[in-house]
Amino acid sequence: MEQLKTIGRELAMGSQGGFGQSKEFLDLVKSIGEARSKAEEERIVLLEIETLKRRLSEPDIPKRKMKEYIIRLVYVEMLGHDGSFAYIHAVKMTHDDNLLLKRTGYLAVSLFLSDDHDLIILIVNTIQKDLRSDNYLVVCAALNAVCKLINDETVPAVLPQVVDLLAHPKEAVRKKAIMALHRFYQKSPSSVSHLVSNFRKRLCDNDPGVMGATLCSLFDLITIDANSFKDLVVSFVSILKQVAERRLPKAYDYHQLPAPFIQIRLLKILALLGSGDKQSSEQMYTVVGDIFRKCDSSSNIGNAVLYECICCVSSIYPNPKLLEQAAQVISRFLKSDSHNLKYMGIDALGRLIKISPEIAEQHQLAVIDCLEDPDDTLKRKTFELLYKMTKSSNVEVIVDRMIDYMISINDNHYKTYIASRCVELAEQFAPSNQWFILTMNKVFEHAGDLVNVKVAHNLMKLIAEGFGEDDDDADSQLRSSAVESYLRIIGEPKLPSVFLQVICWVLGEYGTADGKYSASYITGKLCDVAEAYSNDESVKAYAVTAIMKIYAFEISAGRNVDFLPECQSLVEELSASHSTDLQQRAYELQAVISLDAPAVESIMPPDASCEDIEIDKNLSFLNGYVQEALEKGAQPYIPENERSGVLDISNFGNQDHHEALTHSLKFEAYELPKPVMPSRVPPAAVASSTELVPVPEPSYARETRQPASLPSVSDAGSSELKLRLDGVQKKWGRPTYSSSASPSTNSSSSTSHKTTNGVTQVDSVGNSNLKARDTYDSRRPQVEISPEKQKLASSLFGGPSKTEKRPSSANHKASKASTHTSEKSQAPKAAAVQAEVNREPAPDLLDLGDSTSSSSAPAIDPFKQLEGLLDQTDVASNVNHGTAGAAKAPDFMGLYADTPVSGLGSSVGDLLPTNRDEFNLTSELSNATRTAQGGVTQFNKGPNPKDALEKDSLVRQMGVTPTSPNPNLFRDLLG
Repeated sequence: MEQLKTIGRELAMGSQGGFGQSKEFLDLVKSIGEARSKAEEERIVLLEIETLKRRLSEPDIPKRKMKEYIIRLVYVEMLGHDGSFAYIHAVKMTHDDNLLLKRTGYLAVSLFLSDDHDLIILIVNTIQKDLRSDNYLVVCAALNAVCKLINDETVPAVLPQVVDLLAHPKEAVRKKAIMALHRFYQKSPSSVSHLVSNFRKRLCDNDPGVMGATLCSLFDLITIDANSFKDLVVSFVSILKQVAERRLPKAYDYHQLPAPFIQIRLLKILALLGSGDKQSSEQMYTVVGDIFRKCDSSSNIGNAVLYECICCVSSIYPNPKLLEQAAQVISRFLKSDSHNLKYMGIDALGRLIKISPEIAEQHQLAVIDCLEDPDDTLKRKTFELLYKMTKSSNVEVIVDRMIDYMISINDNHYKTYIASRCVELAEQFAPSNQWFILTMNKVFEHAGDLVNVKVAHNLMKLIAEGFGEDDDDADSQLRSSAVESYLRIIGEPKLPSVFLQVICWVLGEYGTADGKYSASYITGKLCDVAEAYSNDESVKAYAVTAIMKIYAFEISAGRNVDFLPECQSLVEELSASHSTDLQQRAYELQAVISLDAPAVESIMPPDASCEDIEIDKNLSFLNGYVQEALEKGAQPYIPENERSGVLDISNFGNQDHHEALTHSLKFEAYELPKPVMPSRVPPAAVASSTELVPVPEPSYARETRQPASLPSVSDAGSSELKLRLDGVQKKWGRPTYSSSASPSTNSSSSTSHKTTNGVTQVDSVGNSNLKARDTYDSRRPQVEISPEKQKLASSLFGGPSKTEKRPSSANHKASKASTHTSEKSQAPKAAAVQAEVNREPAPDLLDLGDSTSSSSAPAIDPFKQLEGLLDQTDVASNVNHGTAGAAKAPDFMGLYADTPVSGLGSSVGDLLPTNRDEFNLTSELSNATRTAQGGVTQFNKGPNPKDALEKDSLVRQMGVTPTSPNPNLFRDLLG
């Protein structure tokens, strides 16, 4: 009660001015409202930010003042400025016991913070405590904050308390608890998937507000899976009937309409549940018909309910009586002088036309009036309606209207949309090939480069495949019409680039196909295009490729080719171009015209743009070459997923499995590096031995990757001393860890299931004897309809009603096109796989290791002290050439200089020298690596074992660990 008295006093003070705030705050609000420019507003807000920073830094600020500062900070944030310096004060205010301060704090943090802000963790504990409060106002404030601030990670912390609040005695708390659960479902559906039964129970709550909040949650659930809630159809119909009969309290009326927003939500739910379900739809017919009769259409909210009824009728199983009532409402909408109601009528007509196409014929003059209305939004909605009404009899009128509208607007986004619609309609309902080509020319000419590139590709594909199935005459006629029209257009100035690409492609493929135009004439036109658009590399590329096709077709046909002077100058110009693509095309043209007829015909057969291409995926033509190389001693190719990481696969074949595992994810913790156990050689053993004494391998030797089956270096019987590299990241080669433990690989796949509620196509719908035959003339009997408008109406609505569509280009010649597409897509995939297998990551030459090791290197080269242990061979000197503080690093890039690089565009002829170089490089590097691996044996042949040991101990005392080339580098090169 004391809290309510406090709020009452605050409201009383607010009625006198400012809710008890200071004059400074009121002046701030007044000055912001009276600011005449954005700059003046910026100056006022920046000054306020400086004032707040100064005030908030003062100690012992009274709570009343702090509340005012937080509210002033809300104004700062609302105007787009940063107030993060005071966020922590708003968080602290949520901890206050005073209700007014706590609610102010919750309001502020809800506006300031997002659900992923770092300060959210400081509020969760306070929210948990407030959700258990005895004051329902505190609980409501906490629930408001929960809906805004709780994220996926913090949902489990407050979910049990929110569920308990569903049984709270206060209806406001129950309503906000339902809203919080709905928010949890939107953020993390899995967290509340077990609480669906709670939504069903709250649907029967005594308070209409709680029931209305539950409808929003159930609507989202039904949208995902309608079949699970079919049993609630009776409950929803009962609730809607009670609302329509005004059984709810008067407080829920809006403009004398009973709970209109609850009615709209229920109608949306019924539309989802009745879609394609005759049994469920029959239970809805009565209540939907009652709403049609009782709903008042004199207010906007009444028209909104009627519109939702029409949407429901168009979604559920069709009923003739409901369709008749919907047609009457649409008639009232279209006859209205309000553009908003006309818009609703056009949209509703577009929904019903799918079920009953004859409804549109009753309102044909109204649709034409909307098409000529100056309201651009209404006009666009009418075009959408005409798009749905298009058939073979009216496609010409509708597409021409769309193109005229596209020319008149400046909105590039909508121009693109209209162009795509025109192309789609032309492809589906074109009455003739000639009309189709002319229509596409208009679209490209007026829409320009705004036309999607896919549209151009679809047009080229359509011309290549043709319209009819196995009708070569129709296809030839289509291509001839395209060539003639493009030759007329090609001379016009400033044609779009995309359109020019289409023109060049069509002229190159079919310019001389029918024999009507000579090759010289077509190539001359193409040279003119390349010269006129010299700044457009794409157009020039298409033009020179088209010229190459023309000459190739002439050569393969056995006719003499006259290389025009302008073509020669164009080729010379492109050969010196900065663009490598244009250079390649020019060289290809020169190479093609120099070949004989059989070779040209095999390379570029005429009219083969849609033919299947045979591809040898396994490159079987190289089998002989590979076998010959293997007989000469070349190593066999090992796939990347089977490589063991060592060169001698005969000795270390068991490392294949280990190599595959080291490339997978490791979920165990890395084990700590173990200290190296140096092996001590007794002096007596050295003195008594008359044979060569094996010298232990120094600790700075190359990294060695050991398989799991090899004994550990720490074993007592080990004769060599090697580095322990468990858990140490490699500096060269592949980015893995050389741990001996086999990491486990867990692969998981997730699938997402999405259920869509499609509308079942109805084969036949009973003819509804529509009684609302209100003609458009009866509303305005004094206005005489012009003959032009009557003619347009007869063109749009009076044609045949059959809506058969021409076969789409995407579905035509399915067997040919689909096979061709799949083969073409597999060609680059095969090359890409081959390139991916042969390509190994280059070493990171910039990674010089730890800085401490380089700084501790002595001035004396320690390898000069080991000269007695090394053979004076080039291989040994190359292996030990790189030292920690030395002057010259190993030339690894030199090793890569001759390495073949396979690209996607490699031709078949390039594969032979590439593989030959690859085998030679493999053989040479394998010999070099075997020599490097046998370095220990060569090192053992020192002139004096005793001196060698002394030098080795001296090196150990100096603590030098020079870096040597990693053998993994050679392995990667050989891979």
